[in-house]
Amino acid sequence: MKKILSIVAMIAVFSVSMAAAQKKTEEIKIKTSAQCEMCKTRIETAMAYEKGVVNSDLNLVDKVLTVTYKPGKTTPEKIRKAINAVGYDADETLADPKAYAALSPCCKKPDDPDHVDH
Repeated sequence: MKKILSIVAMIAVFSVSMAAAQKKTEEIKIKTSAQCEMCKTRIETAMAYEKGVVNSDLNLVDKVLTVTYKPGKTTPEKIRKAINAVGYDADETLADPKAYAALSPCCKKPDDPDHVDH
């Protein structure tokens, strides 16, 4: 009986530790080239579809995207690539040129000749 209780206790401890490991999240802050509310919506929507991303919030004042993610499901590199894929720079990685070209004029970088302020 003691062996059975020991085994049950070990399984319970293992299950709890596995559940805790799966719930572990990390946070990353990524500097973006976002310009306006449309950019915020576009980037946060892209993050909502990114596997492993739990939450994202883009601060338009400093253009920094804060992403909470599960490290077992995604990586900072994948998150940056997802931002690039919708037309924005992410830290040192540059936006996908085709996606950037498709952005609204207000979403383009201020030094871009196509940029238009609201």
